[in-house]
Amino acid sequence: MRESQTVQQYVIELARAAKAASVPLGRASNAERQKAVRAMADALRAAAPQILAANAEDMRAAEAAGTSEGLLDRLLLTPERIEDMAAGLDRLAELPDPVGRVLEHRTIDCGLDLTRVSVPLGLVAMVYEARPNVTADAAGICVRTGNACILRGGSLALNSCSAIARVLADAVASCGFPREAVAFIETTDRAATAALMGLRGTVDVLIPRGGAGLIERCVREATVPVIETGTGNCHIYVHETADFAQARAIVMNAKTQRVGVCNACESLLVDRAIAASFLPGMLTELDQAGVTVHGDDETRQYADIINFVDATEDDWGREYLSMDISVKVVDGLDEAIAHINRYGTHHSEAIIARDEAACERFLAEVDAAAVYTNASTRFTDGGEFGLGAEIGISTQKLHARGPFAAEALTTYKYEIRGTGQVRP
Repeated sequence: MRESQTVQQYVIELARAAKAASVPLGRASNAERQKAVRAMADALRAAAPQILAANAEDMRAAEAAGTSEGLLDRLLLTPERIEDMAAGLDRLAELPDPVGRVLEHRTIDCGLDLTRVSVPLGLVAMVYEARPNVTADAAGICVRTGNACILRGGSLALNSCSAIARVLADAVASCGFPREAVAFIETTDRAATAALMGLRGTVDVLIPRGGAGLIERCVREATVPVIETGTGNCHIYVHETADFAQARAIVMNAKTQRVGVCNACESLLVDRAIAASFLPGMLTELDQAGVTVHGDDETRQYADIINFVDATEDDWGREYLSMDISVKVVDGLDEAIAHINRYGTHHSEAIIARDEAACERFLAEVDAAAVYTNASTRFTDGGEFGLGAEIGISTQKLHARGPFAAEALTTYKYEIRGTGQVRP
């Protein structure tokens, strides 16, 4: 950003250059786009020391500012996490080409040959918080799908995201594409987000990824189309027919394996019929792992533990992103489904049960992007679902739902071939 520029002028200039860069990307062949994504993966590996050094600066500042454990976990980069980012790009390069797919082909009554084919969106904007890996995932998916991207990372991760974006832009340029195809907004000024959200006609779609406040702001204020990624108040419901050992293992994995992510379990529901036999052991295991239980009155009866507080109404709908969990005793499947559909965020929900009929009802009646039987909610992830790198997890119902990646960053057009037809 030049000293003479306003923030709005800077963002407009960056976006226009990125939009122009989307044209050669959109015309590129599958092999050319694959080559660029592989180059991005290789560049991440080669630049790991510089990226880790930039991340260390962000971590020091975040810790000094008293940032929560969950956000620190999201912010942290390690050699393993950088390798995961690169490996995700490698997998993405190997996926079938999402561009140019024939979605429909037929001849209409007048003899016109009509084909519906997938095409890039154009310029994809992303606004996200303390997740440096999103920079690599978003840029890789955009390049793979023939889209340019303009990225707006959070202030906590500015050094990390800037370092990653520069590496990826250089890699794209090394393959003959404009480096502006991977644009990153290098300012912490909040006015940059407002400017980006108002670029109707330049930005083709905006994807916010972060906390509820960020997402709500984008949905409320943006004049460009938005794909809404959602917060994760994910539930695990332990049915009266559950295998207790399996249920405890799944709850502990979903809650404690990584707390600062949207697919972690935030709420546990337990059938009243098994509460007395299941909850004492489950609550003890949670307590020993350092999890604070926010429980209802019935749960308190079985809570001979230190880390227990009485749940409030706010707890039932809360995404903690920390070592906290809400626990409620419910009177069977009907109440469990009703509770989840009222308080859930339509992200990921699970039932643990040996009753197949109960499992099928849960799958059919719970309103969420991902609904599980006898498995951890932690699997809701683009990589785990075989999508390669992931651009987000959508909790809305239009255009994309659940983990989405390359296919969701395409639209379609109709190609109509005639032999002189005119409409009577």
